[in-house]
Amino acid sequence: MISKNKIEEFIRVDHAGERGAVKIYEGQLLALNTLVEDEKLKEIIENMREHEKEHCEFFEKEIKKRNIKPTKLLPLWDLLGVSLGFGSTLLGKKAAMLCTASVEEVIDKHYQNQIDKLDKNEIELKKKIIKFRKDELHHKDIAYEKGATKKGYYSILDKIIKTGSKIAINISEKI
Repeated sequence: MISKNKIEEFIRVDHAGERGAVKIYEGQLLALNTLVEDEKLKEIIENMREHEKEHCEFFEKEIKKRNIKPTKLLPLWDLLGVSLGFGSTLLGKKAAMLCTASVEEVIDKHYQNQIDKLDKNEIELKKKIIKFRKDELHHKDIAYEKGATKKGYYSILDKIIKTGSKIAINISEKI
């Protein structure tokens, strides 16, 4: 049986991650509403942001229901998320879409690891994480369809985003 502390870690980090995803998309939309004109990209990002909001709201409710303290670093993650979204969009559509693809590739493994560890005592949480993982994989597929690439300098951006995501996950589980 999985420990209560481990469940709390799962919920805390998933809440932080889903909120971070919302903030990344908000940063991208800020760029698209001020400096970058691309209505099609804006529509795609708005749709993906709605999924992330749904995911975030679920984990917010779980945090309240289970009396779990969210990560103390939410303000920092918010700032970094908006900055990453804004900056990646300034670099162009390929970079904006790579941002989504890179984050979702990390989250795919992260959620699969949680799914593998959750037992029958947490069936509803497991069902939600399975659904959210499916949504994230769909976002990754859209990102590649819309131009995400790891060729050339984009491979460096991919590594930076993935490393940052993994660090944020590790810290948010504990603090």
